[in-house]
Amino acid sequence: MSAPFAPDRPEAHLKFGQVHAAPAESRGGAAVSVEWSLKRNCSFSPAQLLSVYASLCVISLGIATCFWLGGATLVMPFAWVELFLVGLALLVYARHAADRELITLLPGRLVVEHLNGGRIERAEFVPDWVRVEPRDDDRSLIELSGQGRVIAVGRYVRPELRRALAEEFRTALRQMPGGWWPAGVASDTA
Repeated sequence: MSAPFAPDRPEAHLKFGQVHAAPAESRGGAAVSVEWSLKRNCSFSPAQLLSVYASLCVISLGIATCFWLGGATLVMPFAWVELFLVGLALLVYARHAADRELITLLPGRLVVEHLNGGRIERAEFVPDWVRVEPRDDDRSLIELSGQGRVIAVGRYVRPELRRALAEEFRTALRQMPGGWWPAGVASDTA
């Protein structure tokens, strides 16, 4: 059986994660980390959303002004209420457009961050002690637990892909004790 993360090309076996080489001076050697960045799938960025909303305001208020000048004075207050409610809904959408989960596996630690509407939930684990389990069944969120802490991940991955993501976490955690080594660097644990 070949190692899931080949020393010469560890990223070749990752479907969800990315391998990053840490600067040699920051870790006392040429350590490599793996990062999974799981993001919400958004059709519009907040800047695009603002431009769509601005054009909607111009069109709606332009039409309301025509009716108001024609004597239908109640159209303008309803246009303002409509634009306020649409703006409020778009604000809620934009607040959660940047939601994500960032899981970083470094030599000796696993860092999990969940950004939800501006709030950050963060947990750190020792990789050797982490358990990776589905919360309820194979299609449920993935639970990372260890040292008395538990955090659920996988919200932004389709349910049918969560099992593969959990297996990738397990494989990476099994490979991490000696760390990944870039090509040409010998590992004393290999």
